[in-house]
Amino acid sequence: MSTTVNADPQELAKFSELAHRWWDVDSEFRPLHQINPLRLEWIDQQVRLSGKRVLDVGCGGGILADAMARKGAEVLGIDLATKALKVAQLHAMEAGTAGVEYREVAAEALAVEMPGRFDVVTCMEMLEHVPEPGSVVQACANLVKPGGWVFFSTINRNPKSFLFAIVGAEYVLKLLPRGTHEWARFIRPSELNAACRAAGLEPAGNRGLEYNPLTRRYWLSDDTSVNYLLACRRVA
Repeated sequence: MSTTVNADPQELAKFSELAHRWWDVDSEFRPLHQINPLRLEWIDQQVRLSGKRVLDVGCGGGILADAMARKGAEVLGIDLATKALKVAQLHAMEAGTAGVEYREVAAEALAVEMPGRFDVVTCMEMLEHVPEPGSVVQACANLVKPGGWVFFSTINRNPKSFLFAIVGAEYVLKLLPRGTHEWARFIRPSELNAACRAAGLEPAGNRGLEYNPLTRRYWLSDDTSVNYLLACRRVA
């Protein structure tokens, strides 16, 4: 059995260095705080999180995991960035968030340990940071119950996404630290749809995420040319 972990040490180090700033809404993680209500409400509209058993893959400092727990879900957040997980655990204690736990484990390893145990699996802003995104998609499919929901968010790969997500976000507007993303790792919706179907997931809807630098406002739309979210159901 292979012991290779589907993670890039440089990516883990990058997010670990910033771990102490996860919950600073004016830090490098400000965009995550701003988009979190949008993605939370979209997920909740599809599945009604209250009472659901939810897994958040690549949870980082716990921004989405914490919010889903506050919606009444029983949440397990997993990541391989040790410092970020400690920040997530500390925040849950300080904020008194009930119903959320965190573990340092790869999605693929957890899929062997807990197959089909979750009503909902989320994997946000993670696929573009791992060497083999298809492996994570398969693990998410294995972790969710038949008929359950899996939600992904990532970035499209095209000239516009290079201009907006890298040049614009990292260099011009400085919304993110330089080097946060690599354009070659971005994933077209057609590629993600194909990976989902190969894993036994049926795509059930998507939304684009847009940003206006003048108003500093994010919103969901039908434009998936840069950032987008995908909802899938596991084929029963």
